[in-house]
Amino acid sequence: MRNFDYPQVGLGIIIINKEGKILIGKRKNSHAQKYSIPGGHLDLGETFEQGAIREIKEETDLDILESKVIAITNNLETYKEEGKHYLSVVLLVTKYSGELKNMEIEKCGGWNWVNPRELPEPHFDASRLGVKCYLDKIFYTGIGDIVTN
Repeated sequence: MRNFDYPQVGLGIIIINKEGKILIGKRKNSHAQKYSIPGGHLDLGETFEQGAIREIKEETDLDILESKVIAITNNLETYKEEGKHYLSVVLLVTKYSGELKNMEIEKCGGWNWVNPRELPEPHFDASRLGVKCYLDKIFYTGIGDIVTN
């Protein structure tokens, strides 16, 4: 992926099961070997909700029945480490259907349900910040490294 002179828009989707656990996968390609909630890029002309539906279907084969934007993250750790600056829109999903599958085995080592207060490490900063916003019931947190040129 090429670097841009401006931030890109990403999506992070927090899916919660009936036990209150969230869906986490281990990345294989982009942000390699880090754990993360599912997500990806917002495509041109998509709403946040449409992007979330598409990404979740592509990655897990689940069907989102209801989603809500709950947070925005400014992913400066990724910028510092990789030179890729993303702003991520975080959506919360509590209603979904289907059977969980790993649809992109070349990109993800598998999906697991985890306690959101016990995230596996190393963890992708956009995911960690999004989960923090969910747990703290806030829309944005400035926690993270500040990058200066």
